[in-house]
Formats: sequence, C-alpha cells, structure tokens
Amino acid sequence: MTIDVVVLAAGKGSRMRSGLPKVLHPIGGIPMLGRVIETARQLEEVRITVVVGHGAEQVQARFADSGVQFVQQAEQLGTGHAVAQAIPHFRQGASVLVLYGDVPLVKAGTLQSLLSAADKGPALLSVEMANPAGYGRIVRDDAGRVQAIVEEKDADAATLGIREVNTGILAAPAELLARWLPELSCDNAQGEYYLTDVIARAVSEEIAVTGVRASDALEVAGVNSRAQQAQMERALQHTRAVALMDAGVTLLDPARIDIRGSLECDTDVAIDINCIFEGTVSLGKGVQIGPNCLLRNCRLADGTRVEANSVIEQAEVGEACSIGPFARLRPGTRLATGARVGNFVEIKKATIGAGSKVNHLSYVGDAAVGEAVNVGAGTITCNYDGVNKSLTEIEDGAFIGSNTALVAPVKVGRGATVGAGSTITHAVGADELAVARGRQRNITGWQHPAKKKRQ
Repeated sequence: MTIDVVVLAAGKGSRMRSGLPKVLHPIGGIPMLGRVIETARQLEEVRITVVVGHGAEQVQARFADSGVQFVQQAEQLGTGHAVAQAIPHFRQGASVLVLYGDVPLVKAGTLQSLLSAADKGPALLSVEMANPAGYGRIVRDDAGRVQAIVEEKDADAATLGIREVNTGILAAPAELLARWLPELSCDNAQGEYYLTDVIARAVSEEIAVTGVRASDALEVAGVNSRAQQAQMERALQHTRAVALMDAGVTLLDPARIDIRGSLECDTDVAIDINCIFEGTVSLGKGVQIGPNCLLRNCRLADGTRVEANSVIEQAEVGEACSIGPFARLRPGTRLATGARVGNFVEIKKATIGAGSKVNHLSYVGDAAVGEAVNVGAGTITCNYDGVNKSLTEIEDGAFIGSNTALVAPVKVGRGATVGAGSTITHAVGADELAVARGRQRNITGWQHPAKKKRQ
C-alpha cells in the first residue's frame, strides 16, 4: 500500500501562550510533531507532507533533516483547506492519511487499521467517550456504516446521547480527496472549509464510509493548552513505566520517573524516585539507580550502582562501578570495571581504570587514569591554560595525595606517590615520591591581631 501522510501543523496554538509553535512543544522529550512523524514512519511505503503556517520557519528549521516535505497554508481557512494544499503531492493510487501535529500519542497499529478500512472509500477514526460534550457525534446506519458527523450545536436529543465522537483523523483514497477537497464550501459561521464535509460527499455518492474506533481516548487527544500538555506527558510516562515494570524493572514509584528518549533495561534493574532519562540510555543487569538522578545518552554495565543526586551524560560505565552520591560524569567519561567515583566528584573526557578510586571532592578532566589508582580528596587536573586543553596521565598503582593540583600536560608514573598538597608541574617517574609544596615554618611568640578600640 502506498501511503501519503498529511500532517496538519499550521495552527497558532494561542492557548499555549508561547512564542514557540504549538507543535514544537515536547512530549516525552520530543516535539509533538516529531512524535507524530515518528509514528507515521512506522507505516509501509509512506511519504510525509507537513502543512505549516504559523511559525513555519521554526517548524521547517527544526525538521529540516527529517526527510519530510512541507507545504504552506498562508491563510488558516480550516482543515479541508489545509489538506487541499497537499493535493499536488498525492501519488496516484495512494491512500491519504490525515494526522494532526498536536495529537502526539496516536499509535501506528491504530493507523494501520484505519488505512486497511479505507481501500475503497473514506475511513474515519472515532472514539467512545464517557463525556462527549463538545465533540461531533458519529451517526451510523443499521449496518454500522457512518452516515454523518453531527456537531453538538446541531444535534437533537437522540444524537446528543451518542458517545462515539469524531477524532478528526481520516484516511481516504487520494483520487477521491483530490476531487472532493476543491469543491468544499465555506458557507458556515466560521467561513472555513471543513475536512469532515467529505464524509457528506461520500454518503451523497453512496460511497461507504467506515468508522474505526480507537481503544483509548488519550491516544487521540489533542493538546491545546499547557494543562493538556502536562496530561499527555503523564499519560506517556505512565505507559512507559508500566512497560518497564512488565519487563521486570523495579520502580520504587512509577509515578515519579521521566523517560525523555529511550531506556533499555536488562534484568533486575532498580530505579528510585525522581529519575530522568534523556536520549538513549542502557542499563545492564542488576544496575541500581538512586533517587534524583539524571542520565543522558549513556551506557551502564552490569552491577553498577549510582547513588542519589548524580548526573551522567555521554559516558560509558563498566561493570560493578560505584558512582555518587552527588557525582557528575560529563561527556567522554569512561569508567572501567570496579571504578569508583564518589561524592562531589566531576569527571570529564577521562578514562578511569579498573579498580581506581576518585572518591571525594575532586575534578579529573582530559585525563588517562590507569588501574588501581587512588586519587585523594580535593585533587584537580589543571587541564586548561585559557586557550588549550592538555592531558594528564596517571599510570597503574599511583597514589595521589589529597589537595593535589596536577598541571597538564603532566605524567605520573606507575606506582608513584604524590604527597598531599602538592602542585605537580613536571613528570613523576615510576615508584618515585613527589612533594611540591612550600616548606612549613612554625613561628613562636607571634601576636594575634587585636581589634582596635573605638574612640
């Protein structure tokens, strides 16, 4: 099946009260429009056209590399007018699927069912609602075929009792839409061309209209306000949390996790409250994540433990590592098996070898740290001279005393020891002791400063 998807994304979204076009507001870390495009791409033989209007330049810039094509709706004259702008892009024999850039949670399986029902005539997506107030009702004949969409203001008492409502999502053969859309009338109170009017055209020509029901109202709900955006966000996060738990992940509170990308977990993973996962994150067997952590585009191997309030970004963490609390692994960090990074430690673009420890109040950046190295509290690698970054090398088994400054480029050899409080500017050989600090002087008989008496 050849599928031409038309995504309507021209609306202003004034109720969002934002300079950002509505369809660029995120759900689960991805713009709503991007989420719709991702879903559409799961269909076969698909080509996607996005109809833009308000904020067109921002929308096109954001999706410039997405492979979709854009058409402009210079005037917002209704949904029928919007879809008509895409007629030149309809392919012969294609099925056209109309989606909305502010309906972010629709599922590919639902859309596939809708397309399957639209091989000879229109098929529209409906949903049953406990409270259908404000929505157009779907009127069917005795055979279940759709006969009309009746807006609430035009409905009689019997029609108002119908709980099946129109979602606006529609599929139809391209040749039918290409014929019907230019013939729509704007003779209504709003002076707009409505896509739903094609249903009346189909019925008048005795072309069967099929109604396909979505299973969940949230799947087809639109976002028009910040409150609705928050509702969609929590609905998505709940779905993801349930999927994780079904896969065997322990979530201490499934209502307090945010996945803004993809999270892959092996067996026996445990995640505490208020954790955020962004980009692509992979957690190995038995990984434990403490509360209030942020993980972004990183991979943690089996048995690693992350303590509370830690941030890990673009890092590769080996097996059985210990991180935190209050640790930060910045881009380019690599921890080998059994490495330990403790409280208030920052690592940037550095490798920490197997069994090495950087436990307290330290900064290690642009560094290669070997195996079984101990980096004492308060140690820093002085990697930046104001213009260039330089490398610090610490070989296997070295011991770096507390409050040491390693001025890069510099190398500390295998098994060497650096005395506490040293500033190291030259290489330290293997098994050498380096002490680089001012000589201590003890002065007896000195006087404490005294406050001057007020006059």
